[in-house]
Amino acid sequence: MHVILNASSGAGSDETVQQRLTALFEANGLAAELFLARSGAEVVQLAQQAAHSNSKVVVAGGGDGTINAVASALAGSEKILGVLPMGTLNHFAKDLRIPLDLESAVQTISAGHSIRVDVGEVNGRIFVNNSGLGLYPSIVNQREKRQRLGYRKWPAFFLAGLAVLRRYPFLGIRLSTDEQTIVGRTPFVFIGNNVYEMESLNIGGRSCLNAGQLSLYMTKRVGRLGLLRLAVLAVFRRLRGTNEFIELCTEEVWVETKRKRLRVATDGEITIMTTPLHYRVRPGALRVLAPKDPEQ
Repeated sequence: MHVILNASSGAGSDETVQQRLTALFEANGLAAELFLARSGAEVVQLAQQAAHSNSKVVVAGGGDGTINAVASALAGSEKILGVLPMGTLNHFAKDLRIPLDLESAVQTISAGHSIRVDVGEVNGRIFVNNSGLGLYPSIVNQREKRQRLGYRKWPAFFLAGLAVLRRYPFLGIRLSTDEQTIVGRTPFVFIGNNVYEMESLNIGGRSCLNAGQLSLYMTKRVGRLGLLRLAVLAVFRRLRGTNEFIELCTEEVWVETKRKRLRVATDGEITIMTTPLHYRVRPGALRVLAPKDPEQ
């Protein structure tokens, strides 16, 4: 099997970690060839090469951006994705209940239990977790600028958030599904691959990745204090009782705006896309190795 490690994920660049991974794969009877990517472009290149190789399983080691790059190359094929959670947040691994320690993650790959999960797509670009418009991609863009100036990731993110919230831009949009049309101005639009938990302390988690749905969440035109109020209501499970919060599930949605080009986040990576944006779900497009459901 191909194992693609992202050096920029931190642990991936550690030779001790690489040696440990090689030993773990051998101990589990797996013949694995490790490839080290030193940039996002190299991850994409290696993923495309692996997709056209004889390897049945392609393992991605890194954060959600790395998982996205490899999954994008494998979606729609019979290749199977293995996941080594080596990033900061590891949302995809957590939602699949893949263990976060390397030894257990390799054991999950060795067990060979694969399932089919959905992927989302926007203008041909794949996402396994979510896509965002408005505040979030603006914050990520500002964070990357600060990182290039030498700031570390989290201080850069904090300063970027303050800068964007100070300007607090609104996005004028028209959302169209088969059943309804929504027109308005909003600070953000969040589109998830299947349904996200938007209330309680487990905000951001998913219990299912194969229901064949996109989930869409946005607010009406609320100010900074209004956005803070909604966040507090979400923690106390009272968000859905407000008129300012909009949510819907669909298989396909068109997003129109007066802007010809729009900054779009997909699994934390930013792309400039030409509008309108066409979102759709691709049911069961990705095979992934995951722990077996104890109820099965």
